[in-house]
Amino acid sequence: MLIKLAAAGAVLVGAVLVAVAPAAAATACDVTYTANQWSTGFTADVRVTNNGAPVTGWAVTWAFPGNQQVTSGWNAQLTQSGSAVTAAAPSYNLTLATGGSASFGFQATYSGTNTAPTAFALNGVACNGDAPPPSTPPSTTPPSTPPTSTPPPAGCGSGARCDGFEGTQADWALTYPDCSGAGRTAYDTTVAHGGSTSLRVDGAAGYCNHVFMRNTSLLPAAATALFVRYWVRHTTALPVAHTTAVALRDANDGNRDLRLGGQNGALQWNRASDDATLPEQSPAGVALSAPLPTGTWNCVEFKVDQGNGTMQTWLNGASVPGLLQDGVPTHDIDSQWLNRTWRPALTDLRLGWESYGEGADTLWYDDVAVGTTRVGC
Repeated sequence: MLIKLAAAGAVLVGAVLVAVAPAAAATACDVTYTANQWSTGFTADVRVTNNGAPVTGWAVTWAFPGNQQVTSGWNAQLTQSGSAVTAAAPSYNLTLATGGSASFGFQATYSGTNTAPTAFALNGVACNGDAPPPSTPPSTTPPSTPPTSTPPPAGCGSGARCDGFEGTQADWALTYPDCSGAGRTAYDTTVAHGGSTSLRVDGAAGYCNHVFMRNTSLLPAAATALFVRYWVRHTTALPVAHTTAVALRDANDGNRDLRLGGQNGALQWNRASDDATLPEQSPAGVALSAPLPTGTWNCVEFKVDQGNGTMQTWLNGASVPGLLQDGVPTHDIDSQWLNRTWRPALTDLRLGWESYGEGADTLWYDDVAVGTTRVGC
């Protein structure tokens, strides 16, 4: 078994990678566990590879060595009893072929030391060096109700406007707010979440190096509730310094931007007109937000109600407490945000990278969707 530890480089964010590596002989399964943590919580990505006979209805189990508690998950059905956790296959990804892999993730809390689990099992068979179980010859009699695999929703339902950067990309225009520098964008056919193309952004550190691609056709006209969904893949963890990745121009706020990015290693909303942040940048406020895992695609969704100014943000299907502004003052979250009446009128959507100090990053965007109801991942 190989265990690796790596620091993410930000003050409040760390990373833990645990890889259960193949032994000299074939193992029943291999698991890679990657965690991005802050002072009281963390997210983890888990990838399991089946080295034995094909299975339908897989489940990965492990036990936490500390007081970790799962609060939400994605791409698997997660349950916890004491320290024992089970991640069961979702209905749309039931089967693991020989050599096949599945990935899922979760968000959790902890106190003290966040020691990573080291012993995983796939359908009760340990992934720490045990040989695969013998194959069972297939039955010649088909089951009366064969298992089915239902694909996940397409994520672009009725009423939504979607763009996966395929075709001519005519609706996207390059823009350098205020000044141009080393920031660059390109359409990338080597990395994509869906289809064959994504938007690649090479974001350099320093204020003048920002770069964005702007779209005005995705936003529905006269919409009260605006829901945006996009997939993003970051190379580098969010830095301590303030950064912006998504900007929307607000016609009701002097055409200043509503900005989604990060600060102190976690996601953050920022209102450019008065520099209010959501959450507040206290240690407790930052802990209520979430970092963005690196090296993997993440689904980011947000809602802005232009009628009452409320907002909600989801990361990989889970609502982020520190990015929820429901109109009711909440300590460490929205005191700055609610210090004045704010009723936005958003006129564009820009994807890119802007750093106000440190924070160079290469990132990819894909499968953007905008609607008047939640689109989903």
